[in-house]
Amino acid sequence: MKSIYFILGMVCFALGAIGVILPILPTTPFLLACAFCFARSSSRVNNWFLSTQLYKNHLDSFVQQRAMTLKTKICILTFASIMLAFPLIFSSNIYIRIMIVCLYLIKYYYFIFRIKTISKPVQSI
Repeated sequence: MKSIYFILGMVCFALGAIGVILPILPTTPFLLACAFCFARSSSRVNNWFLSTQLYKNHLDSFVQQRAMTLKTKICILTFASIMLAFPLIFSSNIYIRIMIVCLYLIKYYYFIFRIKTISKPVQSI
């Protein structure tokens, strides 16, 4: 099972690397899937990934509760919207533009209606 996750991690890494060159292929989701697959393939990589600030600040609440804070949602939506705006603006192919607009609609629908919004817990000193 671990070897399957390793192979999937390599495939996602390759797609993420190709996404740097091709404007239609988003890089970030593939690299996040790559990190997930590599974390599943090795307990050492998994422990390292769980201790990073990226995981603690943005992904821990989503993994535990399938919910995000409003700040995290806005941050992710803003970053993804900016990244999708470049191929939307610079592409001359109408089919690519239609596909990117569909990605925008799906992304906003998913983040607004499917992912719950939680308030960040107040930590006492």
